Amino acid sequence: MTVHKKILANLNEAVLLFNNELILTFINTAGEILLADSEKHLLGLRASKLFKLSDSALLIDLQQCLETTEALVDRELNLSHLNKISTVNFSATPIFEGGELIEILVELQQVDRQLRISKEEHLLTQQNTSRMLVKGLAHEIKNPLGGIRGAAQLLDIELISPELKEYTQIIIQESDRLKSLMDKMLGSNKPSIKKSLNIHEVLERVRQLTIVETHNDISFVVDYDPSIPHLKADKNQLIQVFLNIIQNAVQAMQQKGEVILKTRIQRHMTIGRKYYKLAIKIDIIDNGPGVKKGLMDQMFYPMITGRAEGTGLGLSIAQSLVNQHFGIIECQSEPGKTIFSIYLPMENYDAKS
Repeated sequence: MTVHKKILANLNEAVLLFNNELILTFINTAGEILLADSEKHLLGLRASKLFKLSDSALLIDLQQCLETTEALVDRELNLSHLNKISTVNFSATPIFEGGELIEILVELQQVDRQLRISKEEHLLTQQNTSRMLVKGLAHEIKNPLGGIRGAAQLLDIELISPELKEYTQIIIQESDRLKSLMDKMLGSNKPSIKKSLNIHEVLERVRQLTIVETHNDISFVVDYDPSIPHLKADKNQLIQVFLNIIQNAVQAMQQKGEVILKTRIQRHMTIGRKYYKLAIKIDIIDNGPGVKKGLMDQMFYPMITGRAEGTGLGLSIAQSLVNQHFGIIECQSEPGKTIFSIYLPMENYDAKS
């Protein structure tokens, strides 16, 4: 091995060398880790074999570097390997000898973790700001609302005509309905009661409740990891979280479809800039029409809904309850497949900044 290849072999960033026919001639250890394959299996492969069709941007950039013989940089490209898609920054540098291009040096920097942390921080900041504004608004509405209801009750006592009493009863009933809505926006004032529990018992409880409510029109598929240890959490709050998400899915599927419940352990998770050795990932997957594009970035805000009859509070409340467990909810959606992923740290009392 030449000196420059020894240097490249020990870099923490993935480095690949292609000859002028775009055949892989060298890959360092970081590259093997990124592609999840050994040097023995990868060397000698053409770029078109190494990168899948879904990685077409990588192939286009590599071909462009070969044809123009100029260095090229691209950012946030998809790289597929072992059915997992990573996001990478890409740079290609042509290497010349005697004025002729002989190799292309490719550097791949994985940026998934940085992007995810940045996205989570942005999401949590926006949600906290939105929650503060909504709570302030709810308090301002509840104060005069109590006065309106009290005045209607006094008027109801003074009135003799049953016809007129109907109007005061409407005022009282609508005041109560609006107060109930404000209470939901403010969220529960009850402190969390966190005890050791089995996450699958919680999911099974929610599954049974949904089956009863939908009269078996929703088909459930469970894919549980039985090795997941007990979690310290508030059982009733988690039931509310999963119910809110599944009820949204059921309504989107118009009461007929399939829901997959999947659990896995995630190691070395960073949630909101805090590091956790272990976390539970719960996926709730449905085959409904998907989330409307305009709602994806706003779906966890209060009063945001894609349904005329919806209040827009279900997902906001779910996210708030998960945040109380130091976790987060994320969503990916396309027509025919929507995934809500709930991440819950296993040791939410032992987080590191």
